[in-house]
Amino acid sequence: MKFGILVNEGPFQHQAADTAYHFIKAALDRGHEVHRVFFYHDGVNNANKLSEPQQDDRNVVHRWSKLAEEHGIDLVVCVAAALRRGIKDEILAPGFRISGLGQLVESGIQADRLVVFGD
Repeated sequence: MKFGILVNEGPFQHQAADTAYHFIKAALDRGHEVHRVFFYHDGVNNANKLSEPQQDDRNVVHRWSKLAEEHGIDLVVCVAAALRRGIKDEILAPGFRISGLGQLVESGIQADRLVVFGD
């Protein structure tokens, strides 16, 4: 099965980003495909390479970058939501790119299922 993923919440104030990450890992382990993760609303904060979690905490941003590198997953950050939160190309973590809502629509069309994490 081919999944598209939508993440609407940031990495530290809600469980949605962690749940999305673990869902993707489990899907990949079972042979499914995840072609794109679209970050929208506060979810765009998952792409901010300037975040510095404590040493004993998980590094959510780094995990997303590593996942994209290892599995060729397209990590797309909504341009409008990103700009509202001061996120520009210069502070995107590796593997992320900024684009528009058309990428979310395309993901919904190409995927067998579009799974949404967060409100």
